Amino acid sequence: MNSQYTIATLGSHSALQILKGAKDEGFKTLVITLKKHISFYQRFPFIDEMVSVNTFSELPKIEKKLKNKKVIIIPHGSFVAYLGMEGNKKMSLPYFGNKKVLDFEFDRVKQGDWLKKAGINTPEEFKNINDVEFPVIIKSFGAAGGKGYYLVNNKKDFDEKIKFFNGKQYVVQQYIVGVSLYIHYFYSPLTKKLEIMSMDRRYETNVDALGRIPFNVDPSYVVVGNSPLVLRESMLPEAYSMGEKVVKKSQELISPQGLFGPFCLETIITPDQKFYVIEISARIVAGTNLFIEGSPYADLLYNEPMSTGRRIAREIKNAINEDKLNLILD
Repeated sequence: MNSQYTIATLGSHSALQILKGAKDEGFKTLVITLKKHISFYQRFPFIDEMVSVNTFSELPKIEKKLKNKKVIIIPHGSFVAYLGMEGNKKMSLPYFGNKKVLDFEFDRVKQGDWLKKAGINTPEEFKNINDVEFPVIIKSFGAAGGKGYYLVNNKKDFDEKIKFFNGKQYVVQQYIVGVSLYIHYFYSPLTKKLEIMSMDRRYETNVDALGRIPFNVDPSYVVVGNSPLVLRESMLPEAYSMGEKVVKKSQELISPQGLFGPFCLETIITPDQKFYVIEISARIVAGTNLFIEGSPYADLLYNEPMSTGRRIAREIKNAINEDKLNLILD
């Protein structure tokens, strides 16, 4: 029955992991790729079909063509970056996930309220410049892989950096000093269970080299890669608890289903071993690409290689078999 459906996504971000996982679960696969990247995606035998576009913003024009293929779209970070929040919401193809979560992911104020109401430790946010305790980090709204983040150390620096936003929405957040940890979760509306799939740290252009260079530069937080990380086992219960609190609160705030599928809590762990959640990504994140053959955490749950991409396909397969696709598609 799986072969009646085609798993599709944009050719970017975590597309290879998603489509490899879909093929492993018995689905047909399709990538929507830029014309200049056709030869790249032709390298991979698990991709059955390619649809090329000049820009990803052309996706609405080809939706009718894709409907005839029983396509299920798997979103990732590039969907909001290239299509915009409204472009995602208007998509008429079956979409894995709850589109209403996008409002909370894009709007950093709503996102902060969600986390606070869930009982999660978060950095303090400052609405009045006179209340700011430096250092702080200024973040633009939306998902852009760390682009649009500025570390600010004093009032003069703040006045200079704020000019870059030029009317764009932003939030001013306390800068937490500690170790960054990105926890990759999966919540199943079929089993009502939360899983930790993997964890990573991000490598962010020059901010990760500042201790190794002899001159002053402004730190940049644009993500260029990821490295694996394993958490102390004594801290794992809290990692699970944070994910469960976030899911539970989402079911109250975001109808009809709340948050489900893959998501990531982006945390900082301070020297006193306290978690601070600095952001939530309500979708598959690129750090999961480290674990196409599974992770230490996925290995504890599955006796086979299980990436987050394959876990998505497994959820869809289970929903088909249980006649519950309506629970996971928007």
